[in-house]
Amino acid sequence: MNNIVLARSNIKQAIDRLRYAEEVLSRGNYPFVVRLCQEAVELSLKAALRLVGIEPPKWHDVGPILKRERGKFPEEFRKYIDKLASISRSLRKERELAMYGDEVAGVAPEELYTRDDAVEYFEKAKLVVTKVIELYEELLGEKPA
Repeated sequence: MNNIVLARSNIKQAIDRLRYAEEVLSRGNYPFVVRLCQEAVELSLKAALRLVGIEPPKWHDVGPILKRERGKFPEEFRKYIDKLASISRSLRKERELAMYGDEVAGVAPEELYTRDDAVEYFEKAKLVVTKVIELYEELLGEKPA
């Protein structure tokens, strides 16, 4: 399987996670929204790396790789790299808390996140997915999904 096929798959998976996050947001499951947004961001940014020929590492926050390899990306995408990397880092920090809560303190995930948190992360994830879709379209001249 080549990088373009994997990148397209990553983007499709990210889009589906965003769609599901929006549905879950309306049901009030805020920790799950955060988790889905983290996954959408991770998948999108790994797709971006693949689109420029970089095999992403097997960890969740690839923001530092984006920043280090910024010269491989088109100018328009480069304008957003620092913001996208920051979003990736902030959501990476929420990954386990959104799923398990704070097990040491005995705090459930539902007690950690509010609607405002979920909406904020959803909007950030939507930005990341949108920018990666635009990158895909710029580089390949077609829509990924």
